[in-house]
Amino acid sequence: MSRIAKKPLTLVAGSKVSVSGQTVNVEGKQGKLTFNVHPSIKVAIDGQTVKVDRANDERLAKSLHGTTWRIINNMMVGVTTGYTKTLEMRGVGFKAELKGKNLVLTVGFADPVTKTVPGNVVVRVDPGQGEITNRIVVTGADKQAVGEFAAQVRKVKKPEPYKGKGIRYEGEAVKIKPGKAFAGAGAK
Repeated sequence: MSRIAKKPLTLVAGSKVSVSGQTVNVEGKQGKLTFNVHPSIKVAIDGQTVKVDRANDERLAKSLHGTTWRIINNMMVGVTTGYTKTLEMRGVGFKAELKGKNLVLTVGFADPVTKTVPGNVVVRVDPGQGEITNRIVVTGADKQAVGEFAAQVRKVKKPEPYKGKGIRYEGEAVKIKPGKAFAGAGAK
């Protein structure tokens, strides 16, 4: 049983929520998002709050109760303030550039890797400092779309454990392993 979904959601300032049947629409300055709610979950608007209830006590309804509450909350936050994921590129010769709606990544492969930017996500490439060659900033109103695109970009060249080269999230700690030159002081 979800404890958080028992609380009504307070409308975030700057967001408008409407429910028609099993579809929840949220509008704000960052855009418009829609979500189709499972039939075993009921969503109702009561003044300045949104209430999420389940129709019965079946296992599926219990598991979707808190998830639906959190998705609607994320939608309200997304259309008012938005979500951001920042990626850092580390490595000699590694670079990222935007060409129209494509993000072109040069990460040590024979050919550059091209990722098409989805329509609900905005990507910006900033120059890095020090060992960071580029910063890729992914923003948007849809938390799932922002996280999914950032994960796809990171997957192109994950940070390797010996030198730390690759694409990582900002602030991500990569444990660096000692190389074979450090095999032992007494080894001959």
